[in-house]
Amino acid sequence: MKLHFGNGLLKGMLVTIKQNLRHPTVTQYPEQRLNTSRRIRGQELVWNKTRCTGCATCAKACHQGAIQIVTATNTENNKYEVETYRVDTGYCIQCGICVEACPYDALFMGARYEKAKYRRAELVENKEQMADSLDRPVSGYFHPERAEKLPVQTLLVEKINEDRSKE
Repeated sequence: MKLHFGNGLLKGMLVTIKQNLRHPTVTQYPEQRLNTSRRIRGQELVWNKTRCTGCATCAKACHQGAIQIVTATNTENNKYEVETYRVDTGYCIQCGICVEACPYDALFMGARYEKAKYRRAELVENKEQMADSLDRPVSGYFHPERAEKLPVQTLLVEKINEDRSKE
């Protein structure tokens, strides 16, 4: 029985060459981004300053104790004023219970999921960092009226089929 050395190497190279000639089935992530689900629970919370009354219902509902609220009484308006609103995203498990518990719809799940940090202290976000703004996309989680206005999720398979149908 004669052994042919190198058959395994040739078979492996053949598989590699076939793979390299196939149509790509993944997106080029940093350059091409797909729309995420409308109800995504990203790694951030978006806080609306005007709607928040400082009732701390969200902080009480948080199982992890990741939300800290400090309020002060404003004698001019006879209302509570939120002095400190802080969320430790390192402890937050993105369960969304705080969003569901807020009776004034002042807290939303964000749509961003790229929140990696180099230091633990950078994971704590204050009210200025969490403020509702145009550059912070809000998820439609627990808010169907917002979800209707968000773009539909694009799936990779659909995107590839669109590209192939153009050819």
